[in-house]
Amino acid sequence: MQAGNLNRKITIQKRVQGQSPSGQPIDEWQDVTKVWAWVKTQSGMAVARQTGESGGVAMSLNSYSFRVRFRPDITDDMRIVYGGLYFDIQQVRHDLAGHIWTDLVTEQGGSEG
Repeated sequence: MQAGNLNRKITIQKRVQGQSPSGQPIDEWQDVTKVWAWVKTQSGMAVARQTGESGGVAMSLNSYSFRVRFRPDITDDMRIVYGGLYFDIQQVRHDLAGHIWTDLVTEQGGSEG
């Protein structure tokens, strides 16, 4: 994979159990790593799709793919932070033949992203 395509710095986060100031257990997002990525989609733009209603409000989700160097430790229960936005990882696709890249198929605009 050419390093020139990896031109966006992203943060990978995972959900961990934390504690509120009052001592109650809460879920928090914790940084796992920062990596260089290539933001990809089939058309070169975000793919938007309309979803059902959430709380009486129609939601639009944008799908993006982030290609990073091969990372078998990234899972679909993590998320990406990029440009102040959150992207839920929906699928993780690894290059099992060459171990060169990992594609992170994401949605932005949902509950966490």
